[in-house]
Amino acid sequence: MDPRILREIEAIFPGDRILTGLGDRYTYGFDASFGQYLPELVVQPQSVEQIAGLVRLANEHLIPLYPRGSATSLSGGPLPVKGGIVIDMSQYPKRLDVDRENLLAVVTPSVITAEIHRAAESVGLFYPPDPSSSHVSTIGGNLLENSSGPKGLKYGTTKEYVIGMEVVTPTGEVIRVGGKTVKNVTGYDLTRLIVGSEGTLGIVTEAILRLIPKPPARRTLLAHFPRLKDAGYAITRILSSGILPAAMELMDNACIRAVESYRPHGLPTDAEAILIIEVDGHPSAVDEEIRRCEELCIVQGAGGCKVAENEDEREKIWMSRKMVSPAITRMGPTKISEDATVPREKIPEMMEHLKRIKEKYRLQLVVFGHAGDGNLHPNIITDERNREEMERVEKAVGEIFEAAVSLGGTLSGEHGIGILKAPYMEMELGREGVMMMKKIKEAWDPNNILNPGKIFPAPGQTKVVLR
Repeated sequence: MDPRILREIEAIFPGDRILTGLGDRYTYGFDASFGQYLPELVVQPQSVEQIAGLVRLANEHLIPLYPRGSATSLSGGPLPVKGGIVIDMSQYPKRLDVDRENLLAVVTPSVITAEIHRAAESVGLFYPPDPSSSHVSTIGGNLLENSSGPKGLKYGTTKEYVIGMEVVTPTGEVIRVGGKTVKNVTGYDLTRLIVGSEGTLGIVTEAILRLIPKPPARRTLLAHFPRLKDAGYAITRILSSGILPAAMELMDNACIRAVESYRPHGLPTDAEAILIIEVDGHPSAVDEEIRRCEELCIVQGAGGCKVAENEDEREKIWMSRKMVSPAITRMGPTKISEDATVPREKIPEMMEHLKRIKEKYRLQLVVFGHAGDGNLHPNIITDERNREEMERVEKAVGEIFEAAVSLGGTLSGEHGIGILKAPYMEMELGREGVMMMKKIKEAWDPNNILNPGKIFPAPGQTKVVLR
């Protein structure tokens, strides 16, 4: 970086909050997807004023800025694809205030999402969004990716729980959007525009989250099926029965075997799929609903069901689901994680598509995810050094997206677009839809400073996994 510009940055940040060493820069060049990009330097802001000052400086010198939380993104969200400066928001001062009377939490972006869960539950409240990475991911990253987790089926996604924010705009202004009231229809809903914008429209420095009363009871069921498609039919049968579970999670046989190899939980390795179903609410209703779910699974061909009888058993069931991602990572050096989402009634059909794609391209393709809301996570385990295999992966990924969109679904339910899905945006939104989004980006960020290279494909870009 030009020494004159570096001196200007040093005038904004203390020396120990600027990282220029090659080792540090490499550390900030990757996330939980794949690929490595080297930033010119890294800063660790401690105030909104520092961030605003840096953004104004970046506009003056046309320096790309890449906000980053814990880097758990599975779509390349924080990757510094054009070099520039990584803004490490994980070191931002932490604030977590729960307002029990108003059912709110005020947080800074560096707070780990699981800490919000614990703080809310300690006073009898509940923050439903719960991505699998919640024990390590920051709330700032969750908001900007709109990452939600398994409870989206009953409680909705992250954007339903963000009612206000303090944001540094791409041109360096500090604005407040939304507020502390649940009802707010003053002007455009900028809060929802920023949530899920993947760091392209602003840097969140504070968020106001809506909380709800904690359900008084919950029960969890694990059912295993000899056929994967029967698990899909069980999902639709349960939902059409009038029961709305808090969560319905699916794991295929490859996931089951990976978890049992990584950290045994007593899962049936001969099953083609397992479902984890959780219901919550009034104790008497919960008991009735979980037994009804068990009956419906058996009718649909489940080989066996186990209802957790206490909290320890419940935690063990959910830990098996939490272990899927780290377990399958051991199956190969490169994990490509997608989250194509389809309408619930199309889940069995999407499963058949995935099975066909796996066999057609001879790939390690495993499937798990939040099946209750159609948010499946097809993961391809491969080796990016194997060019021939990566060419097959490229074609398989394209067919996964085509299948999801053809069934009335979407490219992403919660991972975001990042760099890995950008070439397929027009497939779902059409040219005009993508152009409208580009116009919003250009109006907010005329110099394309904030997280450039994300969401929108580069001219002529058609590849996702090949570089």
